[in-house]
Amino acid sequence: MASTLPDPHPGTHGTPAAAPPATDRAGHVEAHGIDHIPDAERHGRPRELFSVWAAANVNYLSLVTGAALVLMGLSLWQALVVIVVGNLFWALTGLLAISGPAAGAPSEVITRAMYGILGNRVNNAVTGWMISVCYFALNLAAAATAAFSLVTRTGIPTTTGVKVAVVVAIAALTLTISVYGHALIVKLYLPITLVLTAVFAVVAFHVLRHTDFSYAPATPPTGTGLWAALLGGVTLIASGPLSYTTSADFSRYLPRSTSAKAVAGWTALGGFLPGVLVCSLGAFAATAVDMTDPQRALEKLLPGWFVPLFLLALVLGTVALNALTAYSAGLALQAVGLRVRRSLSVLADGTVSVSLTLYALLVSNFLDTVSNVLQLTVGLLGPTMAVYATDILLRRNRYDGRTLTDETPDSPFWYTRGVNGAGALALIGGTACAALCMNTLYTGPVARALGGIDLALPVGIVVASALYLLLMRPATHNASAR
Repeated sequence: MASTLPDPHPGTHGTPAAAPPATDRAGHVEAHGIDHIPDAERHGRPRELFSVWAAANVNYLSLVTGAALVLMGLSLWQALVVIVVGNLFWALTGLLAISGPAAGAPSEVITRAMYGILGNRVNNAVTGWMISVCYFALNLAAAATAAFSLVTRTGIPTTTGVKVAVVVAIAALTLTISVYGHALIVKLYLPITLVLTAVFAVVAFHVLRHTDFSYAPATPPTGTGLWAALLGGVTLIASGPLSYTTSADFSRYLPRSTSAKAVAGWTALGGFLPGVLVCSLGAFAATAVDMTDPQRALEKLLPGWFVPLFLLALVLGTVALNALTAYSAGLALQAVGLRVRRSLSVLADGTVSVSLTLYALLVSNFLDTVSNVLQLTVGLLGPTMAVYATDILLRRNRYDGRTLTDETPDSPFWYTRGVNGAGALALIGGTACAALCMNTLYTGPVARALGGIDLALPVGIVVASALYLLLMRPATHNASAR
């Protein structure tokens, strides 16, 4: 395998550009898709990543998942421990983000180093595009639920036609941000973070007034049942950070010389802090009201004048979250091999997501859908993130972005017939082992033998990482020696 050390580029290690280049300015549709970002067009500072991730994580879905822990039978303090442990997985999201400045390419291209040119197309189709679209649909459904309440307050009946119109309107706003792309996201997300923080501070004040800090269920789980609830809760919370195997998408415009520690730190902190605070808020609320219908339950704790602001904040937070998801899904669709502009691929993703959202809202049970999908995807996302993180460590984050864009059989990342067997086997092996340990839509044999304890998350990550390290380390060692 050829070396992945980037070619030297004199003059790229100085101070970040004072202003973004014309190809990445707010108010202009982003020119770049999955192509390499030249050093002359790199700009920005790593601290900008904090607001990008913070705005996306002050959202309704985090409230729902935090409340779900109490509904699963955990005490308040057990739920809070689970929330902190689950959100620690943002450290992995931060680690993956450091590959963006190193390569000047999005995650969807960098993973060619792990799976090969053709193998990565399959990886992007499943873990990049399909799962992103599912998450977009779930989040859009959450925002639409809040918007339906706002519509009802105006006196307009929420008929099926009205619901469809609301979903389409929210999706259109979200996709507009995604189409304009990186520069608009960076510019908008700091004020969005400040607005959402102010609104949720008011929510926290009223929720904490009613919180039962000594709450424990009437019949608390014990023994195997308790471990099953605790590990299932960690999986549920960890599904958030694990869904962002694409964090390099939002760091790739930073100069090559940007501190990797700063990129990882600001990314992880931007997800961890709001993740812990908002999930905890959901758990606090669940000790005071029945959170099986989270939105209506929270409205009981808030003053009447504030409820519309709260509902608008729920919509805004989900728009911020989904704009990132749609942005990455558009890049994934390009990386699969669809030769269209990024803006058109984003719109295609939105069309599919809206269809799934309408199904989730009009046909399925929303809370059941959220819980099942989030826990099920972890069996795939955990191994996916493990392979990516292990590759970064093996290569010491040295990626040649220009070489990664070469999709011909002459590319060093063509491997064997376009597939890197090490990455493919590690991902398949990790996912298969996770499936054996899963207890969500179905119960795997290992989970059954353990009385329902779900070890899919740790087993999938450990097996995938170990397999990739075992199979890939000789190749990367030989490349570094040449």
